[in-house]
Amino acid sequence: MIRFVDEDDDRYMPKMANICDFCLKSGILCSKCQTKLKSGKVTDVDLKVGRLLLSLENKYPTLQDMRFHKAIEANDILAVIVGRGDVARLLSYGGKIVREMGEKIGKTIHVLEHGVDNRKFLEDLFAPLNIVTINTIWIPDGTTETRVILKKRRRKLTLIKMEALKEIAKKVRGITIRVEFAR
Repeated sequence: MIRFVDEDDDRYMPKMANICDFCLKSGILCSKCQTKLKSGKVTDVDLKVGRLLLSLENKYPTLQDMRFHKAIEANDILAVIVGRGDVARLLSYGGKIVREMGEKIGKTIHVLEHGVDNRKFLEDLFAPLNIVTINTIWIPDGTTETRVILKKRRRKLTLIKMEALKEIAKKVRGITIRVEFAR
């Protein structure tokens, strides 16, 4: 059974982050779960991804012990944030799980690990591109930007995809990133 983390008390609920097992399976939310949805603690995207993962766990048994934290959308990219060590479970079966999720949702799926440092987060976010270096830039107004220098590849990221990845970094970690390519 997929384990979804309850952020309030850091215990594991049977199915989804902050949503009870019954609500996830039935599609009808109890009053407590409805309140969490209205407050924004849980989004419709979280519910959609949670139900999709639940439907796939019979076909792919490795999903039964996976922990799901959150799903973030940006343009045509969906970032699925899973527990520590669970990225491999979602990428198993030769990537069939992620491919099937992408087909059913209609977006490119990026799997990110919850509770890791910024470097690991950015490596997962920009995969399969290699990161050469990460620097912090202090702006005169007191804010910071994180500069990510990627190894040059034959196939460049499109501007739209790059902006979506920046938006995901901002939503998930609250970091503003500037992307450059090594010369």
